[in-house]
Amino acid sequence: MDTLTAAAEQLRRSFATLLQQHQGIALKVARSYCRDPEDRKDLLQEISIQAWQAFPGFDSARAQFSTWLYRIALNVAISRVRAVRVRQRHHADGEDVDNLPGLADSAEQALQLSQLHTIIHALPPLDRALLLLYLDDCSHRQIGEVLGISASNAATRLHRIKLQLRQQFAAPTPPRG
Repeated sequence: MDTLTAAAEQLRRSFATLLQQHQGIALKVARSYCRDPEDRKDLLQEISIQAWQAFPGFDSARAQFSTWLYRIALNVAISRVRAVRVRQRHHADGEDVDNLPGLADSAEQALQLSQLHTIIHALPPLDRALLLLYLDDCSHRQIGEVLGISASNAATRLHRIKLQLRQQFAAPTPPRG
């Protein structure tokens, strides 16, 4: 094996290892941006292809792989959403989010999870990406780096989204009497 082939193989192995270690990022983005399982598979494949094509330029001294992968995954997903909207010229019709087996411990929790996914799907693409990063415990600084906005802008937008979620999940208050 010549030096060039060995270097290419090492690059491929490095990428495959990192992608495997961080596969949850691509899966979360795909679940958040695609309702249909086939569309999710297509998006996952597109994210993997775009990440592989960009990988030779990845610099671990400038960014963590997870931040870099989030940036690529979200850019691919948002671009895809825009393309679909241009083609269809309308929003999703409100179909139910697919059942999420294994993620909920009770029927009540499954209902809440389903409601959360419905709300996430209804958010504009940037807010959806912001919430997804927040739910993955990213800091305001990390969210800003991934989305190309300031940390304070991320914090403000996130605060508004959390207020909106609280209002939508607020339990009705019992009557006084």
